[in-house]
Amino acid sequence: MEQIFSKLNFITNGEGFTDITNDLNLFIQKSNFHSGVLNLTSLHTSCSLTINENADPKVLKDLKKFMKSIVPNNCYTSLSKDKGEIYYEHFQEGEDDMPAHIKTALTNTNLSLCFQEGKILLGIWQAIYLWEHRFSPKERSISVHIIGEKSSNIYNDK
Repeated sequence: MEQIFSKLNFITNGEGFTDITNDLNLFIQKSNFHSGVLNLTSLHTSCSLTINENADPKVLKDLKKFMKSIVPNNCYTSLSKDKGEIYYEHFQEGEDDMPAHIKTALTNTNLSLCFQEGKILLGIWQAIYLWEHRFSPKERSISVHIIGEKSSNIYNDK
């Protein structure tokens, strides 16, 4: 059993989803791992990681619209009886700043995934996405921790 720690950087296109599945599988293979566990952690407070459908792009569009409906920009409506508007206090980096932090808090910043034969185990319609919550493109770093069996160890034992 071996392990490695590394970082992978991704450039997002701004608010929305970046499919990182192939990049992760390639990293596993280039690191010469056969099977094990892959732990991913976003090193940012305004983006997240998610597994979702990769077949119909409307799924991702609907997820984005739903998230915008529950986390609006600038302010939100109180759930109390008075239904007053509550304005965000944190906006130092723009109007998308605080909403991005809320979206991150509501989603995942880390994922643990199994892989075999150098490929992450996912359902046929699943992909791993870096979900950018900021309006503009960003460079994002994902911490990668792999624990598993190296390919050479498995093949040498046969």
